[in-house]
Order: sequence, then C-alpha cells, then structure tokens
Amino acid sequence: MKSIIRSFLINALALWLISQALPGSMNFSRGTETLLFTALVLGLINLFIRPLIKLFLLPINLLTLGAFRWVINVLSLYLVTVVVSDFKIQNFFFPGFSYNVVTIPSLFLTGFWAFVLVSFSLSIISHFLFWLSR
Repeated sequence: MKSIIRSFLINALALWLISQALPGSMNFSRGTETLLFTALVLGLINLFIRPLIKLFLLPINLLTLGAFRWVINVLSLYLVTVVVSDFKIQNFFFPGFSYNVVTIPSLFLTGFWAFVLVSFSLSIISHFLFWLSR
C-alpha cells in the first residue's frame, strides 16, 4: 500500500513538473482534479497493464536489445489519454534557442512525436523521483 501511494505521489509530481517545463504539451481540462486522476490511472496502468504489454512485446524488445522499451512507455501514456477523457497530449512547439555559438533550432512535434516527448520526459522525471525517494 505504501508503494502504491508513493507511486501516485511521484506520478502526480512528475506530471505537474512536465506541464510546467513543457507548457502547452499537456492539457488538464479540470486542473488539479484531472492531474490527480491522471496520476492515479497512470499508476494503475503501470501496475497492471504495463507488464502485459511488456510480455506481448518481449520478442521485439529482445531483438532490438531493449531499444523498443520506449514504445511501451508511449503505449502506456496513450492508454492513459484514452481512459482519462480530460487529459490530452497536444502538439508541441519549441521556439528554438540561440546563445553565442550554441543554436538549437525550432521544433514542432505533432501526434506520435508529442507522445514520445512527453513519455520520455515523464520517464526521466519519474525515475529520478523514485531514486530520490529511496
């Protein structure tokens, strides 16, 4: 029970951090209520459905030596958007950055690639927060 509550809190914090770091990439229609419900659904999907997805995609994951694991994260996030109707992953626009000799070009991600960006960010932040909580 303690690990489920910790997972819920870490997912909620990670979702909030991503919504602040990547403004406009996620839409919580009813604000905090939707954010907390999304964190709950994400935790339940990670607990029950994600192991089944891993099992079904195991042959492909073995062939790619684990590189296909990011697709599992994207599928989990997509399932969350299907279950929680008030949570949406939107197109993402990065205006670019330039400072002296360092230039990062502008970037516009739609559909699948927006899911990949949010999923990757969620994975990094949640793993870091789980590591901190130990």
